[in-house]
Amino acid sequence: MAGLYLEEFVVGRVFQHTLRKTVTESDNMLFSVMTLNPQPLHIDFDFAAKSEWGKPLVNSLFTLGLMIGISVNDITVGTTIANLGMKETVFPHPVFHGDTIRVETTVISARESKSKPDRGIVEFEHRAYNQNDVLVAKCTRQAMMMKKAA
Repeated sequence: MAGLYLEEFVVGRVFQHTLRKTVTESDNMLFSVMTLNPQPLHIDFDFAAKSEWGKPLVNSLFTLGLMIGISVNDITVGTTIANLGMKETVFPHPVFHGDTIRVETTVISARESKSKPDRGIVEFEHRAYNQNDVLVAKCTRQAMMMKKAA
């Protein structure tokens, strides 16, 4: 399915994304190594076992990327010009190896560009939940989106 164009975004619409992902130890280790993040809470099982969590936490930036990535196929694949920013990003509950993540997206606002007539800006709120419906991540994202060709 192609992504939506600016004119197709309805403020208040909620997308329940069907794509889900079970996060693996390999996902967490690979992401942490690829991003040069040596945080022992993510990569050192002995260290993490002695933490308040008792086991490794999934890197929160992996969780953020996964949350937004899950949304792409349903709403923005091929129609995004650029991400403009993310704000109000929170991780209210940790993600652990074996958690299955699902995502919802709400369209917060949509407007035409003031300087470029072929595009506009859409603001999304993405929310990620684990298999127990516990909120594990949330962010507001602004994306520059294509308009339909005239």
